[in-house]
Amino acid sequence: MDTMTVTQAREVDLADTTLRVVNDLLQGRPAQGLKPLEEGEPVVVRNARGAHAVAVGMDHTRQVTIEGSVGYYAAAMNKQAEVTIQGSAGVGVAENIISGVVRVVGNASQSAAATGNGGLLVIEGDAGARCGISMKGVDIVVGGSIGHMSAFMAQAGRLVVRGDAGDALGDSIYETRIYVRGSVASLGADCTAKEMRPEHIEELRQLLERAGYDDDPSEYTRYGSARKLYNFHIDNHSAY
Repeated sequence: MDTMTVTQAREVDLADTTLRVVNDLLQGRPAQGLKPLEEGEPVVVRNARGAHAVAVGMDHTRQVTIEGSVGYYAAAMNKQAEVTIQGSAGVGVAENIISGVVRVVGNASQSAAATGNGGLLVIEGDAGARCGISMKGVDIVVGGSIGHMSAFMAQAGRLVVRGDAGDALGDSIYETRIYVRGSVASLGADCTAKEMRPEHIEELRQLLERAGYDDDPSEYTRYGSARKLYNFHIDNHSAY
């Protein structure tokens, strides 16, 4: 069998193919009327036109390019794939991402990468409220600013914001590390500014590089948990 890498992208058009069939194809299931994808074969999805749940549940190493903006939950539950959305994304882009990379060329609505377990989400524009809510290991890099209640109850992973952050950043945060270059409207319960030690400078430099940015990490402030809410203590009751 010829094992030569496939470079020619398969094109599918949501103007004449149903979303169910396209997602079947991307997930490696029998897709009505479409030849199965070869291993590693890249895919271009045309005419997204705000469709919801595009390219969800993938578990293959391949590049997927979505032309146009998408609705809610695009690239949700992604595993291994590298997805580029050439537009903006609605609620919950890359929700529960496991691994791989999802890049949004435009802006993202609220709850980006909610409950994400791993992988990398890059949003080149701004992100709405609750960016990274309950993140569990995902890395998120936002080229612009983020809305209120971002990283709420974030447990693990890193959130990088090249712009500003809205109110209640990191409310009830656990061990996620947040790096913000701009201003923060307010910090949530148990979230505090922390020292940028050499290991954090290097960690941030690598994250920015992976996302395609060359910012000076020393321009950022690190935020994380003050660790007062891990266990109930009467002296801290006012923070709950």
